Amino acid sequence: MNKKDIADFKKQFKMNNDLLKIKDIFNVYIMKESSEVYHHQSTPFEILEQEQQELFLTNFKKVLTGQLDQKLFELKFQRNAENSSQLILHQGILTNDTDEWKGQMLQLVEKMLKDKQYEMDIVVTFIHGEYLKPTKRSNAETEESSRDTVYANPFILCSINKTMDPKKELLFDYVEKEFKYHFVVDPVINLKVPVGGFLFPSFTDHAADVNHVLYSAEKPYELDYHFIEEVLNAEEAMTAQDDKIVFEEIVKDVAGNQINTSILANVFDEIQRVVEENEEPDAPKLDYRDVEKVLTTSGVQDVDRQKVESAFKKVIDDENYELKATSIVPKYTSKSIKIKTKVADISVCPQDLRYVRQMHVDGKLCLMIEVEENTVIEGFEMIPEAIFNKVKDEE
Repeated sequence: MNKKDIADFKKQFKMNNDLLKIKDIFNVYIMKESSEVYHHQSTPFEILEQEQQELFLTNFKKVLTGQLDQKLFELKFQRNAENSSQLILHQGILTNDTDEWKGQMLQLVEKMLKDKQYEMDIVVTFIHGEYLKPTKRSNAETEESSRDTVYANPFILCSINKTMDPKKELLFDYVEKEFKYHFVVDPVINLKVPVGGFLFPSFTDHAADVNHVLYSAEKPYELDYHFIEEVLNAEEAMTAQDDKIVFEEIVKDVAGNQINTSILANVFDEIQRVVEENEEPDAPKLDYRDVEKVLTTSGVQDVDRQKVESAFKKVIDDENYELKATSIVPKYTSKSIKIKTKVADISVCPQDLRYVRQMHVDGKLCLMIEVEENTVIEGFEMIPEAIFNKVKDEE
């Protein structure tokens, strides 16, 4: 799934939407002390009160919220996995028997509880539904509706939510005119911040792909590898952060650990150009041939394809691996470039890196930043060093 696919699916989770049919909702309550199922309950989604439906719909949208390769990951299922979750899920979306579907979802819950201890009681929610996609647009001339014929894609979405301890409060009783201690025993299920989940199957241009699952992490770059590998039986994910580290190591292997800021700025500019010129909804990917071209165009010396291919093998043990371009350029990872020194750490935007130089001045190694106007520190405007020396001489 790309960003557009996820956005299209996510926006379907709204009240009274005839393009999204949720059949059943299945809630499973798990106790932290025993790591056992305390209670489970299946209900037709349509009979829930409207307020409950709205709470869950918001929760499901939260599961699908986040950047690809940071919080959301399209994962490929492992081949020949024992008690394959891919098969369990595939059987789940095909069955119309609620009891059979519940049994299949409980198999996934059993995998969640194996060799895992949760810090809080958790509630695992599954929904079984259909995502309807019109086969063509509406035709005003023939009065033919786009919804006369639709593709029906069954799906399963899972949301994992922690419970919160109930609040202890002091209340004032107006009738009795006295203060009372109020304590609610029942735990509160935090549907606002899901701690994980997934969507099966993934969708590409509204078409189902049963060989992939969309995994949702609790926080960006904080993946639950037990859940990915043991529960979903999916292959290990590479985050945008991982891609960036791999790229840095490949460049170091090809160009050496030392590189001047102008060339480094050229590298980022060249990759950004590739991203901006790409017309496809998917982020462009760079293989060893693309990286060789980027480095050569950017002015890195003594680069050849064999050297870059060898670096790919050494760093990631796969000469055919492709790096997502948007994971490499700081602009697209919402990060500035960090410059670390023993004196201070400095952050600059990628486009401003070319104004930074490391130079020897009076026998000392200095970091020089070209600026267009006087620098302000804590509200004070800095005096250029040359003027400062002149003032001292006059004194």
